[in-house]
Amino acid sequence: VHKVNSVRAECMQDFSKDSQSLYARVPSVDKLLRLESVASIMETYGRHLTTEAVRTLIAEARAELQDEGERVLERFSEGVLAHVLETRLSKQTAPSLRRVFNLTGTVLHTNLGRAPLPQEAIDAMVNVAGGASNLEYDLEKGKRGDRDSHLESLLQEITGAEAATVVNNNAAAVLLVLNTLANRKEVPVSRGELIEIGGAFRVPDIMKRAGAKLVEVGTTNRTHYEDYADAVSSKTGALMKVHTSNYMVQGFTKEVSGRELSRLSRDSGLPLIEDLGSGTLTDLTAYGLPHEPTAQETLANGIDLVTFSGDKLLGGPQAGLIVGRKDLIAVIKKNPIKRAMRLDKITIAALSAVLELYRDPDRLAKRVPAIRLLAKQEAEIRQIAKGIEEPLRVVLGTAFDVTTAPCLSQIGSGSLPVERLKSASISIEPLGKNKGKALNRLASAFRSLPIPVIGRIQDNTLLLDVRCLDDVDGFLAQLNGLDGSQT
Repeated sequence: VHKVNSVRAECMQDFSKDSQSLYARVPSVDKLLRLESVASIMETYGRHLTTEAVRTLIAEARAELQDEGERVLERFSEGVLAHVLETRLSKQTAPSLRRVFNLTGTVLHTNLGRAPLPQEAIDAMVNVAGGASNLEYDLEKGKRGDRDSHLESLLQEITGAEAATVVNNNAAAVLLVLNTLANRKEVPVSRGELIEIGGAFRVPDIMKRAGAKLVEVGTTNRTHYEDYADAVSSKTGALMKVHTSNYMVQGFTKEVSGRELSRLSRDSGLPLIEDLGSGTLTDLTAYGLPHEPTAQETLANGIDLVTFSGDKLLGGPQAGLIVGRKDLIAVIKKNPIKRAMRLDKITIAALSAVLELYRDPDRLAKRVPAIRLLAKQEAEIRQIAKGIEEPLRVVLGTAFDVTTAPCLSQIGSGSLPVERLKSASISIEPLGKNKGKALNRLASAFRSLPIPVIGRIQDNTLLLDVRCLDDVDGFLAQLNGLDGSQT
């Protein structure tokens, strides 16, 4: 026993010496930072991040020495070290908000940023972003101005409204209007118009937060003029219509038009509000799309205040637009809550540039990407799909069947929910077993590309609807990044 213990002790000493020798061969932080390749990385990512990354690599190596032995030291060769550092720091410093290819088939996709901006809007944002601007300064009078002035005259001209103001989104616009005109007062709304928008955000909830008391009138499928008239009392603060742009009730239905309600509004002396939700400033039927009520039409029907979004059918940045009667807009502007909802200079610049494009309606489809993508013809989309079919087939190999297939796009963001647009897609179907797992791995591989590609899985295939694919060269250039990652 004594001899066994003695041998064991000698072995432990030898192992300890070997371990100590390996530990001693792990380079120091200073030594690694002096390497030429690491110095180059430091120029890109800075001393602090590079140093921390090197320390992490050293700590990981020390923790693995006992199990991995000398192989651990190989990662400190200059070429391997530079590659590992570059990979880690690149991933660490990559922005969370990134550009993606939207090949889902939903043009105005809420989760993917809704409407793409025109180049004019992008240029306008860049122009004011780098320095001072006359955001709230009247250049002519040489004194403080109103930031709404950069937008109001354009909205008056385009919509025919007496006045306008803008906040950070349409939900805020509705809340602000109701809080201003109907705080602690009742507001009749048809039961068929009590919609829920994305993220379980409901019209009744907005009204409650605004301080208004909802009075439900009519039924889900049928509401009559008398239902509103019977609900009006001395406690009523306003009348309200909500355009049900994100769903449709068909069959035995009845709703009261804005023009009909305007008569009740005049007779009762109550302001009439209509929330268009998505909202548009042009007749979509001119582009072969279904009709959606415009702000101009809504005001012409006798509505006092109209609210709608800036980043949906309008094709601009996120904003909530309020247009209508001058006296009501003036009161709304004085509400202290408006300051918490106001637009910044970047958004104002972008929205102003987009509204300028509406002064030239003949070229809207060419200059506003949202309208252009919605109006794109099936034949053009199919040609794009055919152009990327073969490169995808080559990259994906024999494990997948890659074909061009017809499909249906949708507008999205609650606009015309039952309407579908003829489109074309790349259909990618696994040929082996476990198709579900193969599709999920493939979809993940597409999302892991430098510019992530977002499609949709449907009927055991990954569909890439190319209606919104403008940068074909950029899409093709990164396909080699799929090698080996989809299996």
